[in-house]
Amino acid sequence: LGGPQLRVFRTNFFIQLVRPGVAQPEDTVQFRIPMEMTRVDLRNYLESIYNVPVAAVRTRVQYGSNKRRDHRNVRIKKPDYKVAYVQLPSQTPSKEKNGQGSTLCFRSSCSKGWTTWGTRDPRPAWSPVGGHSPRRAGSGGLASRIAQDGSLQLNLVSPSDQLAAV
Repeated sequence: LGGPQLRVFRTNFFIQLVRPGVAQPEDTVQFRIPMEMTRVDLRNYLESIYNVPVAAVRTRVQYGSNKRRDHRNVRIKKPDYKVAYVQLPSQTPSKEKNGQGSTLCFRSSCSKGWTTWGTRDPRPAWSPVGGHSPRRAGSGGLASRIAQDGSLQLNLVSPSDQLAAV
């Protein structure tokens, strides 16, 4: 009487796309992820659920603040959390043109209301993946957001568009 029941497996992980405290390269996006989540889990999560191609994933554990004290002068520690830096590949899946530069959209149409992030590559010049070369200096910024349908949208803003917005 029919085939087997189709099963949809959903992940128990919840990730947050956050604005970096320090300027990041234009191809890097920062996430806050659970401590149990690994680099491979994050790569599979982004590629299978959001259809976002991933070039590299770097993670670190951020120690929670231990400075706050309660009414008995006992320290209150905030929980530790894991930060993931996802580097996107240089080739882009789709490009559209709007008033703010070239826009990369994954799984949905683009809309306005972008927030621009860092404009300088913080990686050292001797780094094999980046550096402060004249070609990359002032190459624009990264703007990203999560759309209403849950898809990740990225926007690469050119330096001339940044100056025009100011």
